[in-house]
Amino acid sequence: MARAESPGQERRAAARKDDVIQVRAMASTKALLIRAAAMRGQKLSEFMLESARREAENALLDQRSFFLDDECHAAFVAMLDAPSAPPEKLKELMRRKPAWDR
Repeated sequence: MARAESPGQERRAAARKDDVIQVRAMASTKALLIRAAAMRGQKLSEFMLESARREAENALLDQRSFFLDDECHAAFVAMLDAPSAPPEKLKELMRRKPAWDR
């Protein structure tokens, strides 16, 4: 008969890490990482993984080059060239008298 897992056990099982990343580093770099991890109250592996993940996400979000086929490029340029109307809320705000002029 199978045992039912508690919700906590299910979450831990779902969050189980199943891959390994190995890194070689100079002793001075490792010491620096250990100090920084300790300062944040983290284990070295937690600190390294969190830092690497954050940098990876930033690198991907900061990507400045993208490529479009001719049709998509034309549509993109048309959107950039099209005049835009300011939102109604902005027009309202600009019509208001500033507080210092009241």
